[in-house]
Amino acid sequence: MESKGSRKVNQINERRVSIILFSFFSSWQLAFPFQGQILYALADYHHISAEGFVFGAIAAILAGLLLSGTIIKTIFMAKRLMQISVAYCIVASGVFFLSPSFLWFIGLLTVSLLTGSCVAAWGFYFKRYTLKNERTKTAADVLIYSNILMILLNIAALHISPRIGLGLSMLMLGAAFLFLLRLPETAEATDSIYHEHVVNPVSIVNPLALLCLFIVVITINSGLMYQVINPAFKHLGWLTSWYWATPYIISIYIMSKLSKKTNCAYILNIAIAMIGFSFILFMLFDRSAWSYIIINTLMLGACGIFDLFWWSILGEMLDLDNNPAKVFGIGLSANVLGVLLGGLIGKAITASDIQSPNTTLLALGVVCITLVLLPLLQKSLLFLLKEHAFLTMIYEIPPNKQNNIIRDFTLSGQLTEREGEIAALLLMGKTYRIIAEELHLSKNTVKTHVKNIYSKTGVQNRTELINRVLKIE
Repeated sequence: MESKGSRKVNQINERRVSIILFSFFSSWQLAFPFQGQILYALADYHHISAEGFVFGAIAAILAGLLLSGTIIKTIFMAKRLMQISVAYCIVASGVFFLSPSFLWFIGLLTVSLLTGSCVAAWGFYFKRYTLKNERTKTAADVLIYSNILMILLNIAALHISPRIGLGLSMLMLGAAFLFLLRLPETAEATDSIYHEHVVNPVSIVNPLALLCLFIVVITINSGLMYQVINPAFKHLGWLTSWYWATPYIISIYIMSKLSKKTNCAYILNIAIAMIGFSFILFMLFDRSAWSYIIINTLMLGACGIFDLFWWSILGEMLDLDNNPAKVFGIGLSANVLGVLLGGLIGKAITASDIQSPNTTLLALGVVCITLVLLPLLQKSLLFLLKEHAFLTMIYEIPPNKQNNIIRDFTLSGQLTEREGEIAALLLMGKTYRIIAEELHLSKNTVKTHVKNIYSKTGVQNRTELINRVLKIE
């Protein structure tokens, strides 16, 4: 039997392999199907519009992310899907060496669908090989490495040849496939190790829905950036090819090094201001290189802050459900949906006959609406996640010990027998409606009992109640 030390070493090595694998695959995704510069460069080379391809690919990636969770149930299935997907993407990418035809559209839609599914499936590895308190580091690593590789692919496609860029991106896929082969092979062994760490699942519908809304609101601005800001600086191709993602990478690196005690809300508010200023300066500045550097630094720096924030939260939420592919896929689909909506809004604005300054004002108006919502969403999201974090801690306590802790808590709070029953169900994460059904009470009666429980125990909400119970342990 493996010692705990050797298992920990294996987990660290497998974490590195999973990070490298995802970074290679994601660099191809960012440089090619997902609004990538390789796709645009190939379209320009053949004198065709990339617009239809771009929006079709985004929609297909969105579908793949949502479908993966319904298909993939185990880490073994995740690996098999990723192997098939990466192999197919290598072959299908070769179609783009040919002249434009219907095969381009079919190839792009299929690889994009598989790309979404593959990314969601990687959620199993994200959860399995990274300890919960290290998920922010893993998220930062894959975001940084994949964007550095994407920059290299962009430079090759824009300044050497689109086909060379495409060929190099296919090599990235080949490298991803080789690292994928290094991950565990045996279904039984892998799944048994994985399920050792699964806690009793709790409902994550509310926090996941709120997180998705938060992500969509943020990434609408990214979609607007693609359609409003980026085209205005297209003449600076030599600069945009390498500097575009540089502030994004730097901000993620800085964020990953901050102390865990750093006030997250304070940094998010700074990022909100950065996005707003980037659009205002875009309206006021000219289209010079220095203007681009300032505007892009503000916009992409803020995007890096937000992306690492919600990637980290999504990583924490993987422990609250038995299917990380579903949670990861839904979370990332919100990102893709936001980019799609922002792109469509931006396209509608730029396609209108409105003059450029007014076009920017309309874009800024959309940004302002999203920025008003962000603080409210962020506050509610953090509250819900804190409650679920406490619930997870309770589920990790052995059942017999759970019962003893709840009994001691009931006695210390001088709760009645009925209040004790309701308190126990509250600590299991159940809603007022479910408690009412299980105890054959009205919802209003349950609310009255809960109010009495909070009053007797000196708390104001369920999160504080859970925290109070955990202190008894």
